[in-house]
Amino acid sequence: MILKREPSQTPEQLGRRLPAHAVVSDFRLRKKGVSRYDLRDPYYTAVTLPWWAFTIAVLALVFTINTAFALLYLAQPGAVQNLGPKQFWLSLFFSIETLSTVGYGEMAPATFYGHVVSACEIVLGMAFTASLTGILFVRLSRPKARILFADAAVIHDDEGKRRLAIRVANGRQEMLINAFAVLAAFITDRDAAGQTVWRTQRLALEHETLSVFPLTWTLTHLIDEASPLQAFSPAEFAVRDVRLYLMIEAHDPAISADVHDLRGYEGEAIVFDKHYAEAVSRDERGRIMADLSRLSALV
Repeated sequence: MILKREPSQTPEQLGRRLPAHAVVSDFRLRKKGVSRYDLRDPYYTAVTLPWWAFTIAVLALVFTINTAFALLYLAQPGAVQNLGPKQFWLSLFFSIETLSTVGYGEMAPATFYGHVVSACEIVLGMAFTASLTGILFVRLSRPKARILFADAAVIHDDEGKRRLAIRVANGRQEMLINAFAVLAAFITDRDAAGQTVWRTQRLALEHETLSVFPLTWTLTHLIDEASPLQAFSPAEFAVRDVRLYLMIEAHDPAISADVHDLRGYEGEAIVFDKHYAEAVSRDERGRIMADLSRLSALV
């Protein structure tokens, strides 16, 4: 994949523009010319909105629908019994009760017009309730990976060889199985026309699969002649704006589903000449225990 950047930007400029501390916690790309949420695809929008935005959107939609029907009930005086011509809030509450198909008996349609409006609202209410129930089920039933990532990727010498390492952990009490990892690097480069572009390089991992993933897992990439990072010094990482992305996929037998997660590292989140502190030990009874509070600890 190649993402073109402005030709006026040089790698040196990119290096100077790096933030003081940058950690990419997800893989949301910023794009122009396309909207983040497409109203022509409401289902995708509804299941991908953050919970706070989804809640606000549902409440706003409910209020809008009920306000519209409340005004329709007030449009013809006497359409609803015991409803005065200027009692908007009473009409609004009647609309809410009708939309939910509850009804309390004190107020009811009194004219043909009132019956038509209330019938339309009841049908809309049933469709709205069914749709909202389905969307809530999808949002609540999506499996969460609970895979924990170290705050920083490290590059250090190990047994006379240069290695890039990233440590992850299983955040659940039960173990994951058939774990698989993919590590990629985004590196700025120049194309034949002299434009600055992003180039994606997959970094080979020494152990990219794990049959059983109970505690922690340190993924390593050997920086040798075959590695795209072979000639990169710490300064070159900043100048070339190197960004690392690690994807983990595993099967969770507790919920019988595949789970996955993605984490990115850039800038000061790539640390040189340090390695991870020990996080797995034995307790006083000799049982193996992982201290996940030390997942990101460096020495």
